[in-house]
Amino acid sequence: MVALDGVLRVPCKTNMRLSVLLVFSALTFAQTPEPPKYTGPGSCASPSCHGSVTVKTDTSVQQNEYSTWVVKDKHARAFAVLSNDVAKRMARIMDLKEPSTEARCLGCHSLNPPKDERARTFDGSDGVSCENCHGPAYNWLGKHTATARGGEGGWTHEDSVKAGMKDLRDLGNRTTQCLTCHVGNKDYAVDHELIAAGHPDLYFELDSFMAAMPKHWKEVSEKPNAPADPYFDVRALAVGQAVDLRDQLRRLARNAATGVWPEYADLDCFACHHSLTTAENSWQQERGYPAMPSATTSTGAPPAGELGRRPGNPPWNLSRYVVLKEVLADVDPAAGRELDGDIDRLYGMVTSLKSDRAQIASLATSTADVVGQLVPKLTAAAYDQPKTLHMIKGILNNADYITHQGERPAEQAAMTVQSLYTAYASKGRPANDARIQETISGLFKQVENPSAYNAFKFADQMKALDKLLP
Repeated sequence: MVALDGVLRVPCKTNMRLSVLLVFSALTFAQTPEPPKYTGPGSCASPSCHGSVTVKTDTSVQQNEYSTWVVKDKHARAFAVLSNDVAKRMARIMDLKEPSTEARCLGCHSLNPPKDERARTFDGSDGVSCENCHGPAYNWLGKHTATARGGEGGWTHEDSVKAGMKDLRDLGNRTTQCLTCHVGNKDYAVDHELIAAGHPDLYFELDSFMAAMPKHWKEVSEKPNAPADPYFDVRALAVGQAVDLRDQLRRLARNAATGVWPEYADLDCFACHHSLTTAENSWQQERGYPAMPSATTSTGAPPAGELGRRPGNPPWNLSRYVVLKEVLADVDPAAGRELDGDIDRLYGMVTSLKSDRAQIASLATSTADVVGQLVPKLTAAAYDQPKTLHMIKGILNNADYITHQGERPAEQAAMTVQSLYTAYASKGRPANDARIQETISGLFKQVENPSAYNAFKFADQMKALDKLLP
C-alpha cells in the first residue's frame, strides 16, 4: 500500500474509479446540479487531497484522512465481516441468502444507496467509507477539490453542506450520523432477532468512541486561527448523551407503533441473559425490583409504599438516560426535572409489557422532541474544570441508582467517568492521579463479563472513586 518513497499507492481499482470520477466532477461545473450521487472513497484518495501518508500541519485538514481510514479504521473492513463464519451462521439461522447481498446487512456494513444514486465509480464492497458519514460527494466534490488546490471560486465548507455534504462539525449532526447504525433508523436496526442469531448488542458514547477511533480529522477549535474550546470533550459527551437518548426514544416509538412488541432489544438484555446462581448469591434478588427511576431513594431501595416493577418483567434499558440525567442537573436542572417525569412514565409503561402501544409510541415521540430541544442548549453551554468535576461527582454520588439499573447503565457510567476525568485532568492532574486512574480501570474490569457483573460491587467501586477526587 505504501511505497519506499512514502507515497500511498492506491489500488488499481481505486485509480480507475478516481480517473472516471475526476471527469464526472469536472462536468459539475458546467451542468445543472444532479440529484445527489455517491462516488466511493476513491474520489478522496489522491495524495494531494486526503491520501497523504503524513499529517499536514500547514492546512486546515490533515490530508491523510483516506490513508488513516483504509489502513487503520475498522469501518473500512465492515463489508468483509459479512463473509466470516459468524455472519454465515447468522444467515442460516435467519434463513437469509448471502449476507453481503442482504439490504438488512448492507445498511450498516456498507453503503447501500438506491441504484440511481450511485455514480459509475461507486463500489459497495468499500465498506463503511467516507460518504457513509459525509454524505454523497458528486455535487460538491469538483469545486471542493478545485478550491483546495488553489483554484478559483472560494468554495467553502458551508457551500459543500448546501450541496449535500453532512455538517459533521456540528456535534448533534455528528452523533445523529453515528447513531444511524449504532441505534438504527426506520430502515434498519439491530433488533432482538439479530442479537439472538449472533449479532452483538450495540451501545454508544460519542466522546469515548471518538477517542478509540484512529482520528482522521481536526476539530474546528484545532484549525489555524480558530478560537480554542478547551472542554470540547465534555461538550461532545453532553451532546452525545442527549442525541443518543433522543434516537433511542424514536426507535422505541417506531417499535411500539408498528414493529414487533415487545421488542426485547429495547429492554435490559442482562436482566435475563446472565449466569444463574443460587438465590443467596444473586445480587438481582438481593436488590429486588426497583421502583420508577427517579422515585429511587439515595440508598437505591424503593421508597416506602412503592412496590417497583413486577418480578419477571424485564426493565427498559436506561443506559442512555442515567448519565444525561446528571449532565442536565448541571446544565439545565428545570429541563432535567421535566425529563425525569416523562422517563418515569415511559419506564412504567414499557416495563409492564401490558400498556397500550399507541400510548407508548406517543409519549416516546413527545419525549424525544423534548430531548431534541436540549441538544442546542448542551452544544452552546459553557464547560470548565469545576463543572466537569461536578458532573463526575454527580454520577458517582448516584452510584446506587445507576448500578441497580443493570450492567449497561454501569458500562455507560464507566465510559463517561473516564472521558470526564480525562478532560478534567488535562488541565492539571491531582497528586493521586495514578490511584484515580487505577480505580477507573477497576470499573471497566467489572463490566467485561456481563454475567459476572454485581451492582453492589460496582457501586462500591464508584464510591471509592468519589472519595479519591478533590
